[in-house]
Amino acid sequence: MKRDFFNELLKWRDSSRRKPLLVTGVRQCGKTHTLKEFGRSCFDNVCYINLESSNNYAAIFDYDFDVRRIIREIELLEQCTITAGKTLLILDEIQEVPRAVTALKYFCENMRELHVACAGSLLGVALRKENISFPVGKVNRMQMFPMSFREFVEANGGEKYLELLSGWNIHREIPEVYARPLEQMLREYYIVGGMPEAVQEYVNTHDFKSVQEIQDEILSDYADDFSKHAPTAEIEKIRLVWDSIPKQLAKENNKFMFSHVKEGKRAHELEGALQWLKNAGLAHMLELVQNAEIPLSAYADATYFKVYMSDIGLLCRRLGLGYKDFLDETDSMKTFKGAVVENYVMNELTSYGKKPYFWRSGNTAELDFLLEENGEIVPVEVKSAANTQAKSYRQFCKKYNPRRGWKLSLKNLAVNDCEGTATTSLPLYLTWKL
Repeated sequence: MKRDFFNELLKWRDSSRRKPLLVTGVRQCGKTHTLKEFGRSCFDNVCYINLESSNNYAAIFDYDFDVRRIIREIELLEQCTITAGKTLLILDEIQEVPRAVTALKYFCENMRELHVACAGSLLGVALRKENISFPVGKVNRMQMFPMSFREFVEANGGEKYLELLSGWNIHREIPEVYARPLEQMLREYYIVGGMPEAVQEYVNTHDFKSVQEIQDEILSDYADDFSKHAPTAEIEKIRLVWDSIPKQLAKENNKFMFSHVKEGKRAHELEGALQWLKNAGLAHMLELVQNAEIPLSAYADATYFKVYMSDIGLLCRRLGLGYKDFLDETDSMKTFKGAVVENYVMNELTSYGKKPYFWRSGNTAELDFLLEENGEIVPVEVKSAANTQAKSYRQFCKKYNPRRGWKLSLKNLAVNDCEGTATTSLPLYLTWKL
């Protein structure tokens, strides 16, 4: 399956500013597979090392940081030849050998011509441990996410729709012959999500039950990670926060409340657990902005936020939603649909490098997302159905007079004026076009 991340790797390979690469991202989102495919496709040979698999590799980095010696010993252990410009050296699960992270500084300074790419399931967590000396300024960093909806469509043979809509006139409605299949795929994506193994299973079998079995295995692996990699004092807190995320998303006011995680627990007791989940790539946090001014980051309230899961399929699995719920609009679906669609849009924006916030004006209005683009504030309203009536969006436009904005829903393409703001109604299946 093609990944957009592959193109970012190509840019890294050819960059004049290239340094050793650190790839972070949630477990099982495709980091290792994509790096190996990148190596096979774009280099004469690949030297892949899993630093979790043997203590021999740790011993190589324990001695000193002479990169030429390190390379010689790797070549002897792996029975391979590593040549700068022709070999991609992949160091997987690098968080298991902290001195290997530190060694990247010396690869940058003394062997920059060699392409070194590193990844780790919990690298985002491990980098914050005190015993890792991080090579500041000596590495390039990228974050990988589960497959986006656009990637899901391509994996399911929908390239023709992507190609057709890539240059679509925004003032022209999308005919049903294109809209219906894309709406169908979006419902499928809500259930399958973007974890590559689940997507591949769905492409092969179109069996939602098999997909759910894979999702259960992934969720079980995440739970194991809490026990293996989290500080002992935080394990139970992490489990409590993790279990609380889908429940709090489903509430009408889905601000994340530490007091709702467990009765008697206070914010200062649980903040570290939530940060662990964020660092592990399992959760995204959306902060409140009440004064929508540039830069948004300066006006964000880090104490008032919503929390989303990093994969929409895993969220639906944890909520107990199936494909039939989306088709028949069951009571469960009516309860959770808004949260699911909002989480979907959050993941799409994040996967394309956006840093969204949300806006609230007292208890009278709330706007789902705010983006900052080229010195402008861009409001984004999200609706789970075709109804695009949005009082809060109108109130925001009236107060701040943004030049342009977006309404995401199941309504067809349209461009309208809202309180002087050029507003584009964009189908949810085209969020990647935003």
